[in-house]
Amino acid sequence: MTAPAIRVSALTFRYPDGTRALDDVSLEVAPGERVALLGANGAGKSTLLLSLNGLCDPGGRVEIGGTPVGSRNLPEIRRRVGLVFQNPDDQLFCPTLFDDVAFGPRNLGLGEEEVQKRVHEALHRVDLATLEEKPSFHLSYGQKKRAALATVLSMQPEVLALDEPTSALHPRARREMIALLRTLSCALVVATHDLEMARELCPRAVVMARGRIVATGETSVVLADTKAMDEAELL
Repeated sequence: MTAPAIRVSALTFRYPDGTRALDDVSLEVAPGERVALLGANGAGKSTLLLSLNGLCDPGGRVEIGGTPVGSRNLPEIRRRVGLVFQNPDDQLFCPTLFDDVAFGPRNLGLGEEEVQKRVHEALHRVDLATLEEKPSFHLSYGQKKRAALATVLSMQPEVLALDEPTSALHPRARREMIALLRTLSCALVVATHDLEMARELCPRAVVMARGRIVATGETSVVLADTKAMDEAELL
């Protein structure tokens, strides 16, 4: 029996100021499944994403493909779970776009031939193959969003956790991002306020409010659940 791509069980997390960001959260995501994570600011979405690759250490249990997330196997977990931040400038810091995308594979100790192969494949996937020698800070905002995604795709992850992938994108760039994400075969967990993107991209949605899951199911059904959407401050 194939293990879930993601299994989180009874996650609880408080920030140092006492704010409860996660409150007994349990969730499974199947391999290749696309799930929208919906909720207002402060609902716990980003904290849940950070928990998937060990950047946040909640109480409870997180497993990726059956492997528990813990200090002893963080390099392996972070290879298998790609996290794409809302602000691409948090992910791009090298002299050229090529170096940004090569950073992860090089840290895996891969040979330069394999690194170049992965970089070229990732940049081709996000339609930035002709810009590999350009400094990332010279890219447009939409290009930066795709470049940040490429830095993760070069690691060939099993799971992609994306925080607001369409935020601040103009309509064409937004459509292009949704179309790109639809081509990926790995499991996707997409934290977003973009309810139309959730409907277009993700067959399943999970709604969070005050650190708890208040609804989950087929996206169109969840979006029509006015009680849950109101509780999550999405109406």
